[in-house]
Amino acid sequence: MKVFVQPGFAILRGHAFFSTGIEPLDIAAAGSSERRDRVVLRLDPTANSIALTVLEGVAGGEAIDVTQTDTGIYELSLGLVRVSPGVTNVAADAIIEGRRYSGSRVGTWTTNTRPTTPRVSQLGLNRTTKAWEYWDGAAWADLAPTVTWSNISGRPTAFAPAAHSHGWSDLTDKPTTFPPSSHTHDWGAVSGKPTTFPPVTHSHSWSSITGRPSTFAPSSHSHGSYLEAGDTISWANGTKRVHNDSVSGSGTYYAVWVQGDGTFARNTSSLRFKQNVRDHDIAPKAVLALRPRIYDRRPKEGSDDYQRNEFGLIAEEVAEHLPEIVTRDENGIVDALRYDLLGVALLPVVQNQAKRIERLEALVEELRQ
Repeated sequence: MKVFVQPGFAILRGHAFFSTGIEPLDIAAAGSSERRDRVVLRLDPTANSIALTVLEGVAGGEAIDVTQTDTGIYELSLGLVRVSPGVTNVAADAIIEGRRYSGSRVGTWTTNTRPTTPRVSQLGLNRTTKAWEYWDGAAWADLAPTVTWSNISGRPTAFAPAAHSHGWSDLTDKPTTFPPSSHTHDWGAVSGKPTTFPPVTHSHSWSSITGRPSTFAPSSHSHGSYLEAGDTISWANGTKRVHNDSVSGSGTYYAVWVQGDGTFARNTSSLRFKQNVRDHDIAPKAVLALRPRIYDRRPKEGSDDYQRNEFGLIAEEVAEHLPEIVTRDENGIVDALRYDLLGVALLPVVQNQAKRIERLEALVEELRQ
């Protein structure tokens, strides 16, 4: 096996060493036990040489220590190589850094005049971008990136209001009058009340009638033009309508919501139906974290038939990232998704990507120039 030492510069007891190319070093295969080899830079004054050398370790033991004498051999440890039984290549995580930190200078440059062979952690001021940057081993990284709400990780999606109060004069849209709420009066406290009450035309609710029958024998009757048990509604104009109407013509059509009490309501979006309108930030990462799923419906009780391979989202998973489009039942339990709002939530993702593309195009044009 082999490890490769990158180009670099070193001084060993006053002797300079400068490598301009990548230098391969042989690593012997391991036996039955793991060992640790040490890669050193060895100064040999007698031979007047500095060379890269591998100190092969003892199987099952620690790495061999470096030799450092005042007038003879002097070795500088660059790192350790963990050699495991049965491996045929040295993995990146098997290299253990061994060079001691010896300081670094802060530089200044433009984007076009950056160091071509920077050291890891080399720091400098880029006069082109007017930002401090450092070399992380693979690319130039911003030392102090701009922090915005959208790139903060772990930020809350909602804020519970703290206990507070408002003065009556500070409230807007407050009512000028208040209709009386439901209440009762003691009969003795009512003044000017009549002593007798002649009967007037009136009605009684069924629940207020005492002695009412619990069942009614059916009278002779017939049915017509009504759906009976087992009947189906035929398809008409793409929908199963009860009445024989049509979607043709210039009529206005609305999307329909089913409210919590089971009644229907048309979906309106005009500003004249809304108040307290304000912006709402949605993190693009929250939308991109949603996971499309394939699933089977649970069968109804007493039935083996159920829908299979349905395509959609899981409400509990969506609630972790985008609770704004999740609905809950009367007990506060996650129940359904507002799929009609998913398109609205996608708008910040598209807008964010459009801005990123615009910035990248500007950067490409700058580099081209």
